[in-house]
Amino acid sequence: MIDVRVGNGFDVHRVGDDPERPMVLGGCVFPGVPGLVGHSDGDAVAHAVADALLGAAGFADIGQQFPDTDPEYAGADSIELLRRVVELVRGDGWSVGNADCSVVCEAPKLAPLREEMQHRLSAAVGAPVSVKGRRPEGLGALGRGEGIVCFASVVITRATAGTSTQTSEVTR
Repeated sequence: MIDVRVGNGFDVHRVGDDPERPMVLGGCVFPGVPGLVGHSDGDAVAHAVADALLGAAGFADIGQQFPDTDPEYAGADSIELLRRVVELVRGDGWSVGNADCSVVCEAPKLAPLREEMQHRLSAAVGAPVSVKGRRPEGLGALGRGEGIVCFASVVITRATAGTSTQTSEVTR
């Protein structure tokens, strides 16, 4: 039998006012745009994918795995944190099928770096990751360019012992 689970992740970060802090999304630096405020590099896309994976496997969320009170994670590369999450999930016997992300922001435009984002995320996850950009059409704080939101969904699978007449148990 195969156990299949779906996880959903969400992350939101405020756009900062430090012109020296880079905007990082999906492991890519977007030049000319102020970076996101966060304890790590603020990569909302990598964070949402990590949270989706953790949730699907039944682990504690990204904030519990990598607390913003721990100086070890100050300025951390979120793609590396995502790799650590994948190791944790795989260590529990899960395989990642795919991930799908929707990024909601007025700026930056994702299209110029979308393929590179997908490549970097897919390499970290070890499975296909798609990224789509969505505009908030000027509505609210996101429409004013004050922040960026990312939603992610993942599918994970694990082979389980038993026959088709047995039901698998939730392990967490």
